[in-house]
Amino acid sequence: MDAGSGPYNPRTVEEVFRDFKGRRAGMIKALTTDVEEFFNQCDPEKENLCLYGFPSEQWEVNLPADEVPPELPEPALGINFARDGMQEKDWLSLVAVHSDAWLLAVAFYFGARFGFDKNDRKRLFNMINELPTIFEVVTGTAKKQVKEKSGTNHSSNKSKPNTKARGSESHSKYTKSMEQKEEEDGLEDEEEDEHGETLCGACGENYASDEFWICCDICEKWFHGKCVKITPARAEHIKQYKCPSCSNKRARP
Repeated sequence: MDAGSGPYNPRTVEEVFRDFKGRRAGMIKALTTDVEEFFNQCDPEKENLCLYGFPSEQWEVNLPADEVPPELPEPALGINFARDGMQEKDWLSLVAVHSDAWLLAVAFYFGARFGFDKNDRKRLFNMINELPTIFEVVTGTAKKQVKEKSGTNHSSNKSKPNTKARGSESHSKYTKSMEQKEEEDGLEDEEEDEHGETLCGACGENYASDEFWICCDICEKWFHGKCVKITPARAEHIKQYKCPSCSNKRARP
């Protein structure tokens, strides 16, 4: 599914890193300069959609590959289902986090496939980790880091970014912001205490007692009704509910 080209197999650390940078640039373009076009293509009424980045620095929103297993690791399925259930900036941040995870998966898939040893894997990771994550670019964290680094040269300990933890710190900041939102909403009654840790399988938001939720009978994940287009009235007539991801998997040949 590489933008009309045949199988692309980078075999050296430099080739894999070049592949990584191209795919990353395409996905950043979708989430920043082409964001309006990207937003419009992620229609929640459509099937499971994925955001693909290509080595040519292009991007594409499409259904997952038909073959099982696919040629490359799959991006996050169903990014479109959460589009209208979240603030746009939060939704873009969520897609960015999943995009970072996919890029690493693809890079180290090539590394494993072509037998990179410990030193090659370490060198590849260090090259990748010198770049800001997509999440950092989309949320503006990358610009803040550059300003802090250039503005505090007199204090070397404070100005050095912890590159090893960059990706995990960005993800934890996003998680913390979600937790803060939950606290602000005020989870006070017993029902919310019981389900407070439950996250929607589509948008990742927490349980709230004033919203309708439905559980998939296959994967047992919970979803906001609005994220999967199920109303309480419709749910009453469903004997066995299958979420979009499980329905898509079972539909594959």
